[in-house]
Amino acid sequence: MADPTFEELVVGLVPDLRAFGRSLTRDHARADDLVQDTIVKALSNRDKFQEGSNMRAWLFTILRNTFYSSKRKQKWEVEDVDGAYTEGLRQKPQQDGIMDLSDFRRAFDTLPPDQREALMLVGAAGMSYEEASVICECAIGTVKSRVNRARSRLTEILGLKEDEVGATDSRTLAAMVENSN
Repeated sequence: MADPTFEELVVGLVPDLRAFGRSLTRDHARADDLVQDTIVKALSNRDKFQEGSNMRAWLFTILRNTFYSSKRKQKWEVEDVDGAYTEGLRQKPQQDGIMDLSDFRRAFDTLPPDQREALMLVGAAGMSYEEASVICECAIGTVKSRVNRARSRLTEILGLKEDEVGATDSRTLAAMVENSN
């Protein structure tokens, strides 16, 4: 009887590989995937197998290394069966942000100078109303009123909901200041 071929030796060791895979993964399906990966690697690296060496040990080493490599990769992977995690990773296209900034800049430029000044100091520079009132040389209530009127006007011009401009104007104003330099 002729010596078994490389493929026949691999196929003959599948039950042992599956048992070893199950002992590592504790899951039949994952063990079968692991064995399949091992066989694919063995067949694609057939030229690295030295005739006369221990085929069983070689295949078990491939299986073990494949298992530990997948464990290292799993550390960095997030299970996302329903796509909820991926949904949260979406990033709004940048061109929308550029257009929003351009629209905001045009709307901002239509505000009266005293409202623009108050909004820049409080919104973009992050100053308190007290600090802005000292700079503007007016009462704190006047600065608060100017900021409120400026935000309301921007909300109206940009067609935003009341809560949207308050949350975004500081970032947008800061971006305007950055881009104007």
